[in-house]
Amino acid sequence: MPARTAQGRGSLTPDPVFADPRLVAVYDTFDAPRDDLDAYVALVAELDARRVLDLGCGTGNLGVRLADRGIEVIGVDPAEASLAVARSREERVRWVHGDVGSAAGLDVDLVVMTGNVAQVFLTDAQWAEVLAGCRAATRPGGYLVFETRRPQRRAWEEWDGQVVLDVPGIGAVSQRREVTEVRLPLVSFRSTYRFPDGAVISSDSTLCFRDLDEISRDLAAHGYRVLDVREAPDRPGKEFVFVAQANALVMNTLLGSST
Repeated sequence: MPARTAQGRGSLTPDPVFADPRLVAVYDTFDAPRDDLDAYVALVAELDARRVLDLGCGTGNLGVRLADRGIEVIGVDPAEASLAVARSREERVRWVHGDVGSAAGLDVDLVVMTGNVAQVFLTDAQWAEVLAGCRAATRPGGYLVFETRRPQRRAWEEWDGQVVLDVPGIGAVSQRREVTEVRLPLVSFRSTYRFPDGAVISSDSTLCFRDLDEISRDLAAHGYRVLDVREAPDRPGKEFVFVAQANALVMNTLLGSST
C-alpha cells in the first residue's frame, strides 16, 4: 500500500517506510507480490512507449521489468533509501533523486504512477502541480497512466491488521497497520514494524481519495484527453486506472501563453 506524505507545493517528504533504510529493507517483502505491475508492462507495449518516466519509482520494481524489455526508463523518487535499492538492482535505468520538477523536458512517451502514487498529493495545489509536471515531461501525443482507489469502496475499512513475514537476511518481522483518521477525502494510517532484534519503527501515511469526475476534470485542465478508465486486473472493482493522452494543440497553446 505505497504512500508518501506531500508537504508544500508539489514537493514530497517521503514517509519512513520509504526513507528509513531498515524499513526499505523489508518493504518489498511486505508489498509482494507486485502482480499489479503486469498491467503497466502490458500498457507500455500497447501504447508503443519506448521512453518511460516512472514517477514515484520506489525500489525500482517496474523499472527493472521494463529495462529487461529494452525500454528506456527514468525513475524519479524523493526517497534516497529506496533509490539505493533500485540502483543496486538495475544499472540500465536512470534513477533520479527528486520530484516531478526533476522530470521537466524529458520528452517521454509515457509517464506512469504505480502503487497509488497519485493519491499522495493531498491538496489541490499539489495535485495540479504534479499533473503540470507530468505534462511538461511528456512529448505531445504522449501518455499518462496511473491508478487510484475508488472512494466508494472505502478500502481503509480493510486496512487494520497484523502480519508476520520472514524477510530474507533479516528474519521474522511483524507489521501492524491501523487507520488513525478518516476525514474524507483524506485517510491517514500508521504502519508499525517489529524486528527480530526488538527494534520497533513506525511510519505514518496519508492518502487522498479523489473521485472519477474530479480527476477527469483535472486531467482535461492540464492538457490531457482521457482515453479510457479501466479496472485494475488484480483488484477488480477497487481501482480506477486512467489512460490519458497529452493533447498537442493544448500544449502549444499553453507554451504560447507563457512566452
